[in-house]
Amino acid sequence: MKSKEALQHLKQHESQLLAIHYSCQSLGDGNEGLSPRITSIAVLHLASSSMHSFSIHLIAEVRNVKREEIHDHYDDLEKHMLIQFYDFVKSHQGALWIHWNMSNINYGFEAIAHRYKVLSGTDAPQVPDSRRFNLSTLILAIYGGNCVNNPRMVNLMQLNGGRPRDQLTGPEEVEAFRNKEYIKLHKSTISKVYWFQSMYSKLQARKIRTTHTNFWNRINEFMENPAAKLLSFVSVLYTLFQLTQAAYIGFPLPQQNNVKLSNPVVQGDLHDKTARSP
Repeated sequence: MKSKEALQHLKQHESQLLAIHYSCQSLGDGNEGLSPRITSIAVLHLASSSMHSFSIHLIAEVRNVKREEIHDHYDDLEKHMLIQFYDFVKSHQGALWIHWNMSNINYGFEAIAHRYKVLSGTDAPQVPDSRRFNLSTLILAIYGGNCVNNPRMVNLMQLNGGRPRDQLTGPEEVEAFRNKEYIKLHKSTISKVYWFQSMYSKLQARKIRTTHTNFWNRINEFMENPAAKLLSFVSVLYTLFQLTQAAYIGFPLPQQNNVKLSNPVVQGDLHDKTARSP
């Protein structure tokens, strides 16, 4: 599905649209296991702005695990968090999922499913590929691959309203995990999902600000300017006025009783010529 077709499809089914993001350990080799542990998942229903949160610190609170003991119960807490998340997935089979580069086993739906299988021993319910939409890819498809410098998310945040208050960069999230700042991590995850909602709306309206804009996008941005819209409206009115005026001037006069008007000059010349004839 092409980007414009995908955006049109999402627009037509916004009642089913969910935005997702999650936080985890370092994506490198510095973890105790082979795959990074997941700390929290945030899912936002875009039409209603309803947030659904899944986090190990929330599970710990329900299971009476103290903050300083979370690390000792991490496997159990993460497993129950993922069970809750996949219960949500199963209850939203018709959903369309917007995400930011959650595209592979290193970071993505497959990574979450892998952690679920590691901890539970069973396969996770699937989110079909046809129902996943990468917001980053859609933005690049509309505005061009070089529209913003790397890191793209951070730079787009700066260009479109600034960085959210609770948002952490990748390295900051890794540091927060090491410091066992689970609430801080979760708030960052939530803030990014709300930002996805904002960027999705801007993308549908073609109002995203970028570092580099191609020619056609510059024209589109210009046409979205209020002054340009007013000028366009005035131009339409002026064109309609000219067409009306042209139609009025060129309208043929009605003939009365189908009698043709005689040419008095011609008739006078004929009369004079007849009078002078011998």
